[in-house]
Amino acid sequence: MTSTILQICRRAKEASRILSELPAETKNRALLSMAEALEKNADELIKANKRDVDATRKRGAKEAFVDRLILNQKRISSMARCLREVAELPDPVGEIVKIWTRTNGLIIGQLRVPLGVVAVIYESRPDVTSDASGICLKSGNAVILRGGSEAFNSNVAVGKVLSEAANESGIPEGAIQVVPTTDRAAAVELMGMREYVDALIPRGGADLIKAVVENAKVPVIETGTGNCHIYVEKDADLGQAVDIVINAKCQRPSVCNAAEKLLVHRGIASQFLPRVIEALRSRGVEVRGCEETRGIVADVVPATEEDWYTEYLDLIIGVKVVGGEDEAIDHINKYGTKHSDAILTADFNKALRFIRRVDSAAVYWNASTRFTDGNQYGLGAEIGISTQKLHARGPMSVQHLTTTKYFVLGKGHVRE
Repeated sequence: MTSTILQICRRAKEASRILSELPAETKNRALLSMAEALEKNADELIKANKRDVDATRKRGAKEAFVDRLILNQKRISSMARCLREVAELPDPVGEIVKIWTRTNGLIIGQLRVPLGVVAVIYESRPDVTSDASGICLKSGNAVILRGGSEAFNSNVAVGKVLSEAANESGIPEGAIQVVPTTDRAAAVELMGMREYVDALIPRGGADLIKAVVENAKVPVIETGTGNCHIYVEKDADLGQAVDIVINAKCQRPSVCNAAEKLLVHRGIASQFLPRVIEALRSRGVEVRGCEETRGIVADVVPATEEDWYTEYLDLIIGVKVVGGEDEAIDHINKYGTKHSDAILTADFNKALRFIRRVDSAAVYWNASTRFTDGNQYGLGAEIGISTQKLHARGPMSVQHLTTTKYFVLGKGHVRE
């Protein structure tokens, strides 16, 4: 195993040096070829994916989990579209971020450069293979992809199509590599490759992220879980609030920006809760509520302390009645995961206070949390949603996979 991971890392490091100097035209041409190759090989990709989906269903996985795994014509077209959108983004490499002149005549500037080699350890979603490859290529980074066992056949097939198309377009061998094993030892070894890997990004559930953060010896950009909240103030438009809650919870419940908790101001609870709970249940959502919620809608499942911390990734939602905005903010900052949270209110000042005080990567006013997505923000595809505060926060696209270095221009300057 050591030789396999070491060889992958060495190839990636060599490729990263070439990638860092490639012109935008070469990278963009490769991205467009990769998009075309995905669509051209869709039948082959769906066939490989079917083996993964069938095996996962056979193991008795929930359908919400299976949904994250499925590749079909629509999703492959979406993957291709994201690659084309990345190709249209400005190339961040070589951008002069800032430049200034000191009183002694020295010219000092900051230049944007690639990170180098980015490794991604992820679960269940084969579209990550495509998105991560495109974003890393555009930002001048080589990428090493280690997907979960449930999507192994899909990831290998997608990676093969992408790497071959990229190589034919002038991208060096080793720029896009999928780890060809599901052995956990390979992931552990990859986490320790400090000499070769410049940044490691985990994408998946809380257990995966925790394991990577605790065991990695290379720098980690943490993409957190999404225990996302919607708080409904007493002055909110209740019809609009029902629509937003339904969208945030039900449109795609298995993703990290889906709403998991609903907080409702006590002043409208008796009016709003029966209405929103009926709408949720009509869409198959199990509602778990606090004691006050259950006093209004009697047959709600009792919520436990553990519920308030839980990211369900399923058609389940926790509901709590609160006394006002301060209590809602305190609850979110205690139980949330610093991902995406929303306030529904007609009051600008309340919204501004919520935006300032909620400690999350994305905070919404009168909008669904489902918009926390690089594509929805106009960033193109994303490699993940960072919930940490160092290096990047929120959806990470091409500019977030670069760093800067200083350049200093002198005319024989010496320091006195």
